[in-house]
Amino acid sequence: MEAYKTWVRRNKDYVHSLESLANGLTWLLPERFSTSEIGPEAVTAFLGIITALNEHIIDTAPSERQPGSADPSSFPYGLCISALKDLETLVEVVAEHYYGDKKWNFIAVTEAIKVMVRLALFRNSGYKMLLHGGETPNVEKGSDDTSSQHRIGGFTGPGGNHGQNPWSFEGRALSALSRFGESVRTTSNPTWIQRVPQQHPIMEPPTSIIKRPTLAMILSEKGVNGALFVLGEILFITRPLIYVFFIRRYGIRSWIPWFISLSVDFIGFGFLSHVTKSGTVEREQKFHFSASEKDEVKRRKLLWALYLMREPFFGKYTRQKLEGTERLLEPVPLIGTLTGKIVELIIGAQTRYTYMSGS
Repeated sequence: MEAYKTWVRRNKDYVHSLESLANGLTWLLPERFSTSEIGPEAVTAFLGIITALNEHIIDTAPSERQPGSADPSSFPYGLCISALKDLETLVEVVAEHYYGDKKWNFIAVTEAIKVMVRLALFRNSGYKMLLHGGETPNVEKGSDDTSSQHRIGGFTGPGGNHGQNPWSFEGRALSALSRFGESVRTTSNPTWIQRVPQQHPIMEPPTSIIKRPTLAMILSEKGVNGALFVLGEILFITRPLIYVFFIRRYGIRSWIPWFISLSVDFIGFGFLSHVTKSGTVEREQKFHFSASEKDEVKRRKLLWALYLMREPFFGKYTRQKLEGTERLLEPVPLIGTLTGKIVELIIGAQTRYTYMSGS
């Protein structure tokens, strides 16, 4: 395994090219949208897992890991989540082929495992926002690395604006005092020499020890905002499982699972919006998103478009609009043919995969 890791890290560009080629060739597999696609989906899932494994190997390379990145010896949460997402469609296809409507039991088990892994990652990361469902580590980059020592789950903690900047007045003063102490130690008596090493560490900022925030710490220091942020993330994590449970109860053609899933998404996003806009109360501090967390918020908004592709909305409205567009553009040379192929792919994919978790 170590030999394979070394080869992947030395040939990153070559590995990425092979992965792109292999993923492109999967579209040439015969009968992509036939009644039985276990073979093609198995190939696609296998390639997805291999790709996720290679990315994990590259990201955990000792010489290329950025400060603050995940310890390669820790549990690979991102890799595990990526593998589960790649296996999810295969589980649905196999379960439907052999068990019919009972496939939802197997999908529910898969989603339950994903929820447990994501909740464990959410806790181990110090209750930071999950990026891409936990597949991407949420670490501060660049100048944010220093300030991240004062952050608790995305909140700016007490003292966050009082760090010793070497270019600030306080930083220059401490630097001057430090140089003065060094010069005094070279000329003073042995008693002073014995005292200075004990006092010197006090003047150094405590950057080596970073305590991971706990849920109790967030709730006690951040009050309602901290609770709403944590609850919003938990709703985002558990929403796919809630969706599956209601589908098992009412069926895929019922509006109840669709509305409940959409409501959970709106409530969770509403909590995040509230904690970013609040902060008027002295005890509750405003929530500040990093650049990567802002991108994640935008990504989650885009995921709402999947509700147009989920039953029963798709069968009632989206499919009719797609077919109407196809008929309208059919007489147009080239554009009509291209539109027909796209509509065929969309309808075929949605018909084949009735369940789309969107996370």
